[in-house]
Amino acid sequence: MQPINKDSTCSTILAPLRVSDSKLLKWDDLCDVLVIGWGASGACAALEARANGADVLIADRFTGGGASAKSGGVVYAGGGTRQQQAAGISDSPQAMFDYLKHETCGVVSDSTLRRFCEQSVANLEWLQSHGAPFGHQMPPGGKTSYPADGYFLYYSGNELVPSHTGTLAPAARGHRTVGKGQCGAVLYSHLQSACLKAGVRPLLQSAARRLVQDGEGRVIGAELWRLLPGSEAAKAHTRLMARAERWQNLAPGYCDKLRQRATRLEREHAQAYRVRARQGVVLSTGGFIFNRELMREHAPAYRRNFKVGATGCDGSGLRLGQSAGAASAGLERVSAWRFINPPHCWPEGIVVNRDGKRFCNEEVYGATLGQPLMEEQGGRAWLVLDARLRTKAIRQALFGGYWWFQALPALALMLFKPRKGKTPAQLAKAAGMQVDALNQALARNNSAARGECEDEFGKSTGCREVLDQGPFYACDISVGNPIFPLGALTLGGLKVDEDTGAALDSNGQPIAGLYAAGRTALGIPSHLYISGLSLADCVFSGRRAGCAAASVRVSEAGLPRDTAQAIPTRTGI
Repeated sequence: MQPINKDSTCSTILAPLRVSDSKLLKWDDLCDVLVIGWGASGACAALEARANGADVLIADRFTGGGASAKSGGVVYAGGGTRQQQAAGISDSPQAMFDYLKHETCGVVSDSTLRRFCEQSVANLEWLQSHGAPFGHQMPPGGKTSYPADGYFLYYSGNELVPSHTGTLAPAARGHRTVGKGQCGAVLYSHLQSACLKAGVRPLLQSAARRLVQDGEGRVIGAELWRLLPGSEAAKAHTRLMARAERWQNLAPGYCDKLRQRATRLEREHAQAYRVRARQGVVLSTGGFIFNRELMREHAPAYRRNFKVGATGCDGSGLRLGQSAGAASAGLERVSAWRFINPPHCWPEGIVVNRDGKRFCNEEVYGATLGQPLMEEQGGRAWLVLDARLRTKAIRQALFGGYWWFQALPALALMLFKPRKGKTPAQLAKAAGMQVDALNQALARNNSAARGECEDEFGKSTGCREVLDQGPFYACDISVGNPIFPLGALTLGGLKVDEDTGAALDSNGQPIAGLYAAGRTALGIPSHLYISGLSLADCVFSGRRAGCAAASVRVSEAGLPRDTAQAIPTRTGI
């Protein structure tokens, strides 16, 4: 290992090291495929590359898992999965494609989206072959933001919303990994174990800080900054980052200090560790929700949001790719989750902006509501309930069997400092709304609930409710309300070849030896998020990149003979 320039900082991505001949550089390790980032997409890339005969090394700045391990463990899958069939749900790849085409709005080509849908059953089976369990039990009551323990198949998007359904019957496609609590850790533990069992070699606490390219621009490896395994510095680094993960949103200032201490450990104790990757490097480090500079540059309106992800979601993979000439897209796209279900009756209320005007269908998925709230309403909105609906919602929050992270914020929102008025006019004045605007919003809602007209935003009849029993309440669902956090994660990333996952330059040409997967890359969820779509894309894009990298033919001298990336037909990718 080589000493590190102490003037550098560990948050900095350095310009690629260019060498005319790889033999002139001292390498500390050699592999066929180097995967940078050991979350779900990195694990899937490593497993697929290994299955195609590659010697795989996987590096992670921490100890693996990333945002995937902190997620709910939901995989969006359909087209007739074993679990759908057991639940009596009829689904097809065409029905899945029709629905997702509406949600993804052309962020990937139709052929790629269709391939994603056609491979969905096989990809879920592939996860199960690596030990990840899935069930078919469905929760009562239709929609929910996350099902209670004991339920593992649910409508995780807008499938039941009339304005989002096509000509084919809606299907539940949210496949939650079987386990207790948030099951992302369960799913990831199986993927991690599968990697080790398959012979993937891990390099933990090894942060990739720059790529290495040959004279023609081909990526032939990377320089990592590695803490010595088992050292006191490595142990302290683990403790600091574990604490930062626990408190990252509740005490951001404190966590900044923890990260600074961890960075100082890296700077003072890490050693440069150069890895030669004969066939390719896969970037899979997640998004950039924790990179304040990137957020300020690309999505400044979302800096106040509750950050969904892990500390490693700092844009390192994105910046590594850009340093080698890779283009990016969709960096302004952020998924903001304003869930108002559960309580299940909340969508019977109306959501209005600061003027008192209604602007959405309240029954839609949280990100579908969060997008106009953030982008059109400046992050400010109210949920308006009458006395009868508020009482019903409080009962559901107390006795509905919801998760604590669903019930407690809902109760706090309704019980602590909601705006209140005996009449709609009084409520409007208490909340700073326009009296006429709120009166009109309630009148139109009530007329639709009585069946006198259609709802102006397409709300289904089952979610319509007459709101006429005073007093009236306005609950603050704005982004700045600390008792009702509005979560967010980034969706954009590096542009990739949709057949191979190869990173593309500004001219749309593949950068030899460089691939990207998961939230580091532009993918299926990069327009608008629905639950489970990111993990499903981690499997799809991770396997794609791993397979393509392992398919590059290598000469006897250990150097690529060509850039052909024929994909073995046996994988079905």
